[in-house]
Amino acid sequence: MAILESVAYLRGLADGLDIGEETKEAKLLSAIIDVLDDIAQELEETSDTVEELNEYIEEIDEDLGELEEAVCDLYDEDCCCCDDDDCCCDEDFEDGEEMYRFDCPKCGETVYIDAEDIELNDDGVPASSCPFCGEPIEFDFEEEDEESAEEE
Repeated sequence: MAILESVAYLRGLADGLDIGEETKEAKLLSAIIDVLDDIAQELEETSDTVEELNEYIEEIDEDLGELEEAVCDLYDEDCCCCDDDDCCCDEDFEDGEEMYRFDCPKCGETVYIDAEDIELNDDGVPASSCPFCGEPIEFDFEEEDEESAEEE
């Protein structure tokens, strides 16, 4: 039974007892039922508001999901312009600086590193670090050169 119905039932019982408003107890009982009625109505309104907000949040969530898909399609981690390893994204950028693309072995994020940001580590091996997780990354340019030679 809903709260409003329960309060209405209590009011009916009180009216059926015909206790009137003459005694102190009758006045108290009537006031308690009035307060319960007010509380029940307020809870009903709050419940309706929460239901409306939940529907609104679901709509926002759906819209956000569509927006995320649209943005991900625009900035797909895989290059949108070609499917081969000689991707134009790995070549020179607007300012003429060479960029290198790699997937971090620790966090899996695709990272683009400017050739000028690559430094030599203590062993003299070209290295940098992942901007997402900080994992040190060593570059093996000989491996890239061998792959380029095989493709030609």
